[in-house]
Amino acid sequence: MRLSRFFIDAPLSLGQHDLPEAQAHYIGRVLRHAVGDAVQLFDGSGQEYLGELIEVGKKSVRVELREAIAGMSESPLRIHLGQGLSRGERMDWAIQKATELGASEITPIVSARCEVRLKDERADKRMAHWRQVAISACEQCGRSVLPLINPPLELAAWLQQIEADLKLVLHPIAAPLQSHDKPNSLAFLVGPEGGLSEAEVDQAKAVGFHAARLGPRVLRTETAPVVALSVAQQLWGDLQA
Repeated sequence: MRLSRFFIDAPLSLGQHDLPEAQAHYIGRVLRHAVGDAVQLFDGSGQEYLGELIEVGKKSVRVELREAIAGMSESPLRIHLGQGLSRGERMDWAIQKATELGASEITPIVSARCEVRLKDERADKRMAHWRQVAISACEQCGRSVLPLINPPLELAAWLQQIEADLKLVLHPIAAPLQSHDKPNSLAFLVGPEGGLSEAEVDQAKAVGFHAARLGPRVLRTETAPVVALSVAQQLWGDLQA
């Protein structure tokens, strides 16, 4: 049986801990775990802990952590994904899969053809939601460190501040990804549902981005980062054979 594994948004250490109410409800009421069940907890620091549930109530759960273990190593290739802001499930999918594929940082990008605009309270709710999507993906895939999810940013502002050994903007007419030398850090720019305009692609090139293609087909906004990160990790990261 697979060991239940949970992210706890608080520093962990050996010994007894009362879990936050949200996790306690999920473990005790939703999953119906009982006293004596083994669990594995992580706090995003890269360290993980093995323990046992010693109290399970309706609103509270107490765990005793008995062993500290090294978490999964992060990919040697640091990837910052600039993902064009898209509608609900498409953006969730992109963030979920980018997390599973080892992206270290994700920034939702607001560009000319974006069909979504987020402000104030709505933006805060989406940020919290996206972070939870990333947390769930880490719990599932085994990552011990959460990717950084940045607030949505205008394309021009992101282009001016992004730093990486290799900066790529996906484009159907360009050199293939594997034509570039191996970087230690990589920035990917993926357009929204309507794609990036030629002016925006030129704007990216003006600050050091190279156009790169993933094959003969034009991919959807939520598919492109999955393929791009998979190929990059296969070429230069931790999916190498």
